[in-house]
Amino acid sequence: MLTGLKFIDLFAGISSFHQALSYYGAKCVFVSEWDKYCQEIYLKNYGILPEGDITIIPENEIPSHDILCAGFPCQAFSISGKQLGFNDTRGTLFFDIVRIAQYHQPSLLILENVKNFARHDEGKTLKVVENTLDEIGYDVFYQALNASNFGVPQKRERIYILGFRKDLKVKKFTFPHSYGKATSLIDFCLDDSETKDFIINRNDIKIKENLEITRDILGNYPQKPIRIGTINKGGQGERIYHQFGHTITLSAYGGGIGAKTGIYLINRKIRKLAPRECARIMGFADDFIISNSNNIAYKQFGNSLVVNVLKSIIENVLEINHLFAELILL
Repeated sequence: MLTGLKFIDLFAGISSFHQALSYYGAKCVFVSEWDKYCQEIYLKNYGILPEGDITIIPENEIPSHDILCAGFPCQAFSISGKQLGFNDTRGTLFFDIVRIAQYHQPSLLILENVKNFARHDEGKTLKVVENTLDEIGYDVFYQALNASNFGVPQKRERIYILGFRKDLKVKKFTFPHSYGKATSLIDFCLDDSETKDFIINRNDIKIKENLEITRDILGNYPQKPIRIGTINKGGQGERIYHQFGHTITLSAYGGGIGAKTGIYLINRKIRKLAPRECARIMGFADDFIISNSNNIAYKQFGNSLVVNVLKSIIENVLEINHLFAELILL
């Protein structure tokens, strides 16, 4: 457990980090999130009103903490031909993570970004992150993980970056490969009576002929979306997937009739997902208070991290000598 440890939550959104870390007993002592709608949801669920723009908050006004969390925006770094270190982060939002970590020296950093972050600028951007954290005193480990392998039916690949303060002498860290049993979208769906508003009725829906996908043959399918049809020309946001597969990646943006959630054949109805279903496949419990606006809720979950993946990472952190939390508290 992380009982007695304190964390801060940067670029928080509606905070999957808070969901995961508080589950293991850690206490949030500072939050930064500029979006007013996310601030409202954060306050309703956690009783904390986030501070605003982190770029104007001095690091010495942030409480001391043991863990720094941030799903930082993928802002482009202009780094070609430079030293690939601390100075290359200036002008980016990642710099704010660095200045806070350098000042407070928390024991652990948990950072997240899109999978393609690792390939940005031929890998130089990730090297900036790695070298910069090394310069300010952290041993760095990173890996891309797919939420489909962690007990939720969603293809969502993200890179997770962990930094352990060097005096903790963590020279090896193994990321989790999977967690929980195989899942299907249908297991996370609401009752049909609650999803009538999300049904799509059009005359250009096309479903594959001779389609027979049943739960008893699900083992023949990998844990991924199963595409079975299209709407209109089948472009982005116009593809239909089966209830026994996984969803596509939830998105804060995107077009087409299935924008943000994708389109699915669920109990013989073609429809989008309801916001509560999005919450479930992001690992949020049913008592989590969501926005009354569907569009805002879709955007907030599309910008979030999958709680199950974070919990799995934390469990692996706790397994380091079985004493990580105790080690930090010394």
